[in-house]
Amino acid sequence: MRRFHDNNPIAVTLYYLSVTAISMFTMNPVILMISLISSVLSFCLYTKGSARSHIFSLILFVVLCAVNPLINHNGATVLFYLNDRPFTLEATVYGVVAATMVTASLYWLRLFSGAMSSDKLLYLFGRFSPKLALILSMAIRYVELLRHRWRKIQNAQKALGLYDDGNLIDALRGRARVLSILMTWTLENGIITAESMDARGYGVGRRTSFKLYKLRVPDMILILITAALTALTVGGITRSHVDYYPTITMQLGDPLSIAGYIGFGMLTLLPIILNTKEAIRWRYLRSEI
Repeated sequence: MRRFHDNNPIAVTLYYLSVTAISMFTMNPVILMISLISSVLSFCLYTKGSARSHIFSLILFVVLCAVNPLINHNGATVLFYLNDRPFTLEATVYGVVAATMVTASLYWLRLFSGAMSSDKLLYLFGRFSPKLALILSMAIRYVELLRHRWRKIQNAQKALGLYDDGNLIDALRGRARVLSILMTWTLENGIITAESMDARGYGVGRRTSFKLYKLRVPDMILILITAALTALTVGGITRSHVDYYPTITMQLGDPLSIAGYIGFGMLTLLPIILNTKEAIRWRYLRSEI
């Protein structure tokens, strides 16, 4: 079964760049709400993220909502006063919209990082900048590798009786010792990796690379669909008008704006639509066996 992330990395990258750019560079509340709902839904369906990741996003959302009315007192509609400082409706609404923008963008970036493996990054950047591709692929690899090594060192320390969570001081000492061992292990591995690459002749002459991916017809169709829906969304955003200061004024009901909202909804749900289609097709083919 061919999932969305199994498409050519160029098509997948263009898709996530389009969705993330639209989410980051607009303050249209309808667009941002669609982006947040779709990103959370995709994250829940296609990643192994724990509840902690959603809790962190929720805390970040609440903090960002509260920060703007605390530091920005512009706006004509005063809700209440705190220490002689006005809290306005406009600043509160702007804070909620800005928090939605940041949270949705972070979810899309996390989905993109989950879709990009080291071989995909090498395919994307290997021809233009092999060193950048190597650095990115090694950085992504080290995220999970360091987490695995941390658990391995921690379990070894517990087995030796050197790790105690009985009180805060012992727990901090144990974590500091684990961190010290982890950093030493990582630096030693870095030296070994550098010497191994030097011995294998890395950086000498022009490098060749094996291309695992090819641009096929479905990838080109995905790129065209992404470009068309992105253009429709941008056209709809340009026809809408939103102002938060000094009073909230919104013009969101233009027919082209509504078409842009529908287009962006289809764009953000594109991975779910394609994966669902492939799942139905896979079940049908299995039933025919």
